Amino acid sequence: MPTRIADLLELVDQLPGVRRSDRGRYTKLEVGSRTFGYLWEPTRTVGLKQTLAEQLALVAERPDVFEVQFTAGGFGWVVVRLEGVERDELAELTFEAWRLSAPATLTAERGERLPT
Repeated sequence: MPTRIADLLELVDQLPGVRRSDRGRYTKLEVGSRTFGYLWEPTRTVGLKQTLAEQLALVAERPDVFEVQFTAGGFGWVVVRLEGVERDELAELTFEAWRLSAPATLTAERGERLPT
C-alpha cells in the first residue's frame, strides 16, 4: 500500500526532538539544529539524509522510487516518491535520516527503536 503524507508526519512525530517548519513550498524536518528531511506535499516526495553508500544503493535498486537529490558533508540526500514505498520502509529511511542528524543524547535515548 502506498505511503501517505500523513504516514510520514506520524513517523516523524514519534522521533524525539523533531521540529517541523513550513517554508512555503516545502516543510523542513529538523532535529536539534540539523536538517534531516524536506517534504514537498504537491509532488508527494520527501528528501531524506542518508549515507552516500545508501543513497547510491537505493537509487540503483529502484530508480523509479528514489533519486539523488544532492550530496553535502559526506552525506547523500535521496528523494523518495511516497507512492513507491510502504510505511515500514519509510519508517526505516526516516529513522536513519533522523539518527544521522540527531544529537548523541537523543540517539542513545531512542536506541534502535524504529517509529511504527
